[in-house]
Amino acid sequence: MKIAGFDWDNGNWPKCGKHGVSREEIERLSLEGQVHVVPDLTHTTPAESRHIAAGGVDGRPMFVAFAFRGNFIRPISARYMHAKEASNYEANT
Repeated sequence: MKIAGFDWDNGNWPKCGKHGVSREEIERLSLEGQVHVVPDLTHTTPAESRHIAAGGVDGRPMFVAFAFRGNFIRPISARYMHAKEASNYEANT
């Protein structure tokens, strides 16, 4: 799938930004980083499939929950991994 861009608005940006992750970092992780993506079965609904991306930007491991809206990525939430999560992630990549 070719990604046309990101779907940002006043609904999703505050949820992502409150954890100190910038839009640029989220977009770089999604497009440039070595990312592991898995379905988010906990939050998927019949109307929308959600996914979780795990990866790093500038040496900082992070999670991004997102959905595809057509050819756009709609970030839903993002945060840096806690130390134990980052350690486990790095050991398994």
